[in-house]
Amino acid sequence: MLDTREGEKDLYRLARQGDRDGKDVQQVRVIKDSDGRVLTSEESVQRRWKEYFEELMNEENEREKRVEGVNSVEQKVDKIRKDEVRKALKRVKSGKAVGPDDILVEVWKCLGEAAVEFLTSLFNRVLESERMPEEWRRSVLVPIFKNKGDVQSCSNYRGIKLISHAMKLWERVVGARLPERVVEARLPDLEKAYDRVPREELWYCLRKSGVAEKYVRVVQDMYERSGTVVRCAVGQTEEFKGEVGLHQGLVLSPFLFAIVMDQLSGEVRQESPCTVMFADDIVICSESREQVEENLERCRFALDRRGMKVSRSKTEYMCVNEREGSATVRLQGEEVKKVQEFKYLGSTVQSNGECGKEVKKRVQAGWNGWRKVSGVLCDRKISARIKGKVYRTVVRPAMLYGLETVSLRKRQESELEVAELKMLRLSLGVTGLGTSTSEGQLMLDVWGTKLGRPD
Repeated sequence: MLDTREGEKDLYRLARQGDRDGKDVQQVRVIKDSDGRVLTSEESVQRRWKEYFEELMNEENEREKRVEGVNSVEQKVDKIRKDEVRKALKRVKSGKAVGPDDILVEVWKCLGEAAVEFLTSLFNRVLESERMPEEWRRSVLVPIFKNKGDVQSCSNYRGIKLISHAMKLWERVVGARLPERVVEARLPDLEKAYDRVPREELWYCLRKSGVAEKYVRVVQDMYERSGTVVRCAVGQTEEFKGEVGLHQGLVLSPFLFAIVMDQLSGEVRQESPCTVMFADDIVICSESREQVEENLERCRFALDRRGMKVSRSKTEYMCVNEREGSATVRLQGEEVKKVQEFKYLGSTVQSNGECGKEVKKRVQAGWNGWRKVSGVLCDRKISARIKGKVYRTVVRPAMLYGLETVSLRKRQESELEVAELKMLRLSLGVTGLGTSTSEGQLMLDVWGTKLGRPD
């Protein structure tokens, strides 16, 4: 049974469940208020969660009001087609949490063509009227701990919104129609990036990007009169409104954030390798400290004037192959923290140009992945073929992440191979495998291939 496709799915599901069971995934039942005092009563905890997220979703940074206008693109848009709805249904994943309407996405999938017919008709009515059902405006916000900082501090939680799956499908249909020529280059580590996007800037950037006015109004409708409740460990808060920022966890939000950052970064973006941007992280490179300082200040000014703030606490400065240790970089008169290494897009960059620390972290990440599925890999009843597939899916990608662009030395390649060999021994329940030739052959037999960087 395990050799079938369904059996393999069950195996992965059990492995994930075993990993979750080994963690305390429940939120804490006590939280601190804005003054650092611990709140213990259910009523005060709920009130604090509501207070925190209501303030976060309604507090806009100071910004310059735009005086220049932007021409709207008035054009006729086609009706929603059935194939667009089918594609949206196919792309949405099963097993996702429900929104306030408690309707599983599997319900829409199981209804098949009947669901396609109904949703196509409904979406066309929404497109024509530019008004979606009021039920879609409700959302449940779930605080997710960021795994760093004080677990009792609200600021160390990211709020993810759960909305109706019908609304998510509507978002997917609209998102597929928006222009694809947006540059996926965005700006720095920002303070509460998604939560601080001014709505007026969003509408401006959509129009500036050439989005048809009909779709601009449709997106505006998605954000009008939206109501949210926070679901915490001690219950659910009262509903509140949010007037600032993008909705965390919604399908369209990353795309909308990309549009905003693409427009705002236009005046400071430079060709590679001077500036490297991805998501809300940026690396400004230069051959002189003065030029880095100048570019950083230009970046800060361009964002500040539009209501986006550079996070000073997360902004760092590193000098590669430094000869003099006295150079410093300042941002608005304050010294930027100098580091010998930093993490960018999941990889550790060292000031001396070495990659030893990154390899050690990759090995550690591999072991973390191995522990998640050790219940499967160490089960003697499971075949070597299945173990190899689970290993290649979960463990090896974690070990090799980002190493495609790294020039590894023999010693570092050996560290990766030794770690993989230890995992193989534990999976087989043996303490030794004999000669290196037999070890290599056994790796091929069990894992399917020897360790190597991805093509």
